[in-house]
Amino acid sequence: MKLIDGKQVASDVKAEIALKVKQLLDHNLPAPHLAAVIVGEDGASRTYVESIERTCKEVGYISSVYQFSSTIDEAELLKVINFLNKDDEIDGYIIQLPLPKQISTDNIIAAIDPKKDMDGMHPINSGNLMLGKECFVPATPHGTVELLKRSDIETEGKHCVIIGRSNIVGKPLALLLADKEHNATVTVCHSRTQNLKEICSQADILCVAIGKPEMITADYVKKDAVVMDIGMHRVQDASTEKGYRLCGDVKFDEVAKKCSAITPVPGGVGPMTMVCLLLNVMTAYQRKNEKTLKKIM
Repeated sequence: MKLIDGKQVASDVKAEIALKVKQLLDHNLPAPHLAAVIVGEDGASRTYVESIERTCKEVGYISSVYQFSSTIDEAELLKVINFLNKDDEIDGYIIQLPLPKQISTDNIIAAIDPKKDMDGMHPINSGNLMLGKECFVPATPHGTVELLKRSDIETEGKHCVIIGRSNIVGKPLALLLADKEHNATVTVCHSRTQNLKEICSQADILCVAIGKPEMITADYVKKDAVVMDIGMHRVQDASTEKGYRLCGDVKFDEVAKKCSAITPVPGGVGPMTMVCLLLNVMTAYQRKNEKTLKKIM
């Protein structure tokens, strides 16, 4: 059984990004700039944004955080979006979800400039992904396919089963795996799928984003399949010092004995999500400065 080390692959990608940033600075060009908008005091959102700031610093990016009270109204937040769209110093930004109930998430996403949409949520980016055109892809599915590629796991001609159909993971992951670069045959399952266990057990590559701790046991998995666990949960565990442990959607100890390769949680797909966000920023920067970069690099 091969352990797919997302932590190491993410470290390699960060080193590649940092080298590109150094080359930009050596030519007296500004570093790429990523901004994050956070509304309210959600602890998980704050932790994620803090990790973005930390990772940006590691690779030499500029980062900005726009923090607002949960009482902000939609019109005010749309003004912020308009400012970010027009600010030429910001190459890309994210809107940390969820947003408060008084704000329409759809309206906010639709207001984002697609060229600065680092989460790949704007309808134009989603549509272009479906059409196989240039676009920004949500970081988690992007990270999943990047991890497969850099771990030398062949997708062409393979049957990939995805459990989960969300707009930010399951659906874009299915489109990526089925495209002409990866050439997989893809089945998307969800909470209403009948014979789920039977379908999963046919997969050469099983990608799990169902959102239920350790739901996937060995009887869901074909012998020597590759398992990509995209879930992340904190579950109570009195035997640990902190009183909890982290786990994914897959019962790791049981499934690992049966599959040929598997991602751990933590340390698998998770670290790749962050670096793929940074890759999107670098892409946005390069597209914006294409003429300048052609002259000097």
